[in-house]
Amino acid sequence: MATRGRPPGFARDAVLAKAMLVFWDRGYDGTSIADLTTAMGINPPSLYAAFGSKEALFREAVDLYERTENPEAELALTDEPTAFEAIAAMLRSHAIAYVNPSRPSGCMVVLGATVGVPANEKVRAHLRELRLRAQDAIQHRIECGIADGDVPPQVDSALLAMYYTTVLEGLSMQARDGMGEEQLLRIVDCAMASWRSSVVVASKR
Repeated sequence: MATRGRPPGFARDAVLAKAMLVFWDRGYDGTSIADLTTAMGINPPSLYAAFGSKEALFREAVDLYERTENPEAELALTDEPTAFEAIAAMLRSHAIAYVNPSRPSGCMVVLGATVGVPANEKVRAHLRELRLRAQDAIQHRIECGIADGDVPPQVDSALLAMYYTTVLEGLSMQARDGMGEEQLLRIVDCAMASWRSSVVVASKR
């Protein structure tokens, strides 16, 4: 009888990509080992032998997502000439990527494990750390804008970064709820239209 074990020429990255899509679509708590082995085409012993545990597999899948999905958004933060243009380009890039029909909607890091059973707190903490890292990148770009003179020096960069991170994460949720690209891009336009007033509100007193 044929068994569905680790196939000859097992391509670790290829099966990891399949696991990533399942986790992205269903979230950590909503994904079972059976879901993963069916998608990956391997049996549970092979999964554990290759990746160690469901949590370890998830962490590798998230790392793959971070490294390969929509690198243009990260580049926007460094390539655009001003903080305003950088954040606008980053948001637009994510808005388009979040509704890519070839991928699950939204952001894996935002949607992967926002709530769940207490036993999975380490997973939620890991994703929270990644979200804060993204916020730090936005804050760093704003601080570069302050240094370059295109953002007023009195601006609270942390507060402004939190605001645009909230917009970014909201786009992910709206995409998962079925909002289309045109609507998401209009939200980005609204958020960037408020740049000047947001800078004023975020100014240190």
